[in-house]
Amino acid sequence: MPYEIKKVFASLPQVERGVSKIIGGDPKGNNFLYTNGKCVILRNIDDHSRFVNCVRFSPDGNRFATASADGQIYIYDGKTGEKVCALGGSKAHDGGIYAISWSPDSTHLLSASGDKTSKIWDVNVNSVVSVFPMGSTVLDQQLGCLWQKDHLLSVSLSGYINYLDRNNPSKPLRVIKGHSKSIQCLTVHKNGGKSYIYSGSHDGHINYWDSETGENDSFAGKGHTNQVSRMTVDESGQLISCSMDDTVRYTNLTLRDYSGQGVVKLDVQPKCVAVGPGGYAVVVCIGQIVLLKDQRKCFSIDSPGYEPEVVAVHPGGDTVAVGGADGNVRLYSILGTTLKDEGKLLEAKGPVTDMAYSHDGAFLAVCDASKVVTVFSVADGYSENNVFYGHHAKIVCLAWSPDNEHFASGGMDMMVYVWTLSDPETRVKIQDAHRLHHVSSLAWLDEHTLVTTSHDASVKEWTITY
Repeated sequence: MPYEIKKVFASLPQVERGVSKIIGGDPKGNNFLYTNGKCVILRNIDDHSRFVNCVRFSPDGNRFATASADGQIYIYDGKTGEKVCALGGSKAHDGGIYAISWSPDSTHLLSASGDKTSKIWDVNVNSVVSVFPMGSTVLDQQLGCLWQKDHLLSVSLSGYINYLDRNNPSKPLRVIKGHSKSIQCLTVHKNGGKSYIYSGSHDGHINYWDSETGENDSFAGKGHTNQVSRMTVDESGQLISCSMDDTVRYTNLTLRDYSGQGVVKLDVQPKCVAVGPGGYAVVVCIGQIVLLKDQRKCFSIDSPGYEPEVVAVHPGGDTVAVGGADGNVRLYSILGTTLKDEGKLLEAKGPVTDMAYSHDGAFLAVCDASKVVTVFSVADGYSENNVFYGHHAKIVCLAWSPDNEHFASGGMDMMVYVWTLSDPETRVKIQDAHRLHHVSSLAWLDEHTLVTTSHDASVKEWTITY
């Protein structure tokens, strides 16, 4: 097989404030259900004053516990259903309790609450053994928990998965972070000898991933407030991102800290950004093309006569290609602080959805909504070099391999193709690259390692062999 999955950096649980992740109760009343052998039992209790979020039998079957939005945990006899006690007396938590989980020996109970804590209870003596404070923000509310052998896990409203430390309740052993909303774009960059993946999501978050270990985190500070549409890295090692919050941000990849100084406010919503040498960046917006120089807006083309969708800058820095919804690519020259229309029109096979120059600047690859990739030869006056067919639905992204001989494309058909420039019939087909959602972005770590992402909020690395 010419490809194999190398790593999957999986998505976090999709969470919602006030909704438990492990449900065994009736969200509209005091009913709860549980299984006993092959039976499902529906019971009604009047002990809780609000709806029951979770019900769990102890592993030995002698007791079961109920947790409710009223902050109470009740313990019942597993055989008679008689109430044994209320953990903590009047209240187990100061907020609603969304999940509980028994220890394997049935003597202790782990609880997760909207008061931003998890607790371990000694059920036999009705006392708290440990309190795990998880933070102070709304996103630190605890919506799920699990006691699996020696591991204690909780899930925060942020989607983060916390490994709780019984020996040091104030700090988790490990926190698994990532995206819980659909990922729209990604890019890659080497920093300090390591290769990192940067991904931007629908909720405005940008995460960075160690490509070897999968360890990841988000940038510090306040960043984008809406969907991150496109990202790229400039020659000075800054991540340049554009968002539906009408801004372009410059973020230092060494500090990984949002700075209020590196924000360019635009008049209209940006769709795509590309960078060139010398501090230049070109942004295509709704009905507008904007030229940035050293983080400042210096020129714009308003109402260009077509709807610009995507942009690419030639590695030499002198030419800008803009793809339009009309199925054409137009070429512009960067002249100081202005853009000059060269009057040259390249015809794609449909509305342009993405495009990229090869790293050596010899070719421009253009993909479109008509399921076709067209490659133009720069040295030959942008004459058509080859056409690549294979996708069954609209192509939405493409990226060149560092070898300049191969490029990859991803589409709405959930497929990724790795094409050979000199022979369109020689290709690697990755079917169902992201099984439930289309491929939204891709990039190359090296000549044989491709990174893809999707609206399934996961990032995948693929080893490609030819």
